[in-house]
Amino acid sequence: MILRVKAVLKRLQGRQESVSSNIKAGNIFIDLDRSIVKVDGKVLKLTVTEFKILTELAKNRGRVLSRDDLLDRVWGSDIYVTDRTIDTHIRRLREKLGRSAKYIETVRGFGYRFLEDDEN
Repeated sequence: MILRVKAVLKRLQGRQESVSSNIKAGNIFIDLDRSIVKVDGKVLKLTVTEFKILTELAKNRGRVLSRDDLLDRVWGSDIYVTDRTIDTHIRRLREKLGRSAKYIETVRGFGYRFLEDDEN
């Protein structure tokens, strides 16, 4: 019985360590709990959609997310939005990120990728 309890506690501890409420990439800091994005310590004013797109890209750092993936993750599968809507939001997000826009890479013909720190 004691071994089972220890095993369960060990699994729970591993989950708590893997779940983080913050994402940091270079000079970009994303606070998921408070829905705040800072670049060089300065808070950006992002729309809810821009925040969701940035968060999805940053959570999947290094992986290419297609426009369809982003549409499903941000809007859900029950709402019809054209895939070019993503391009518009990415463009606006890059404008707000300024020089940190380099972290969002367009992968021609596939979608977008949030670059690892050492890829810049």
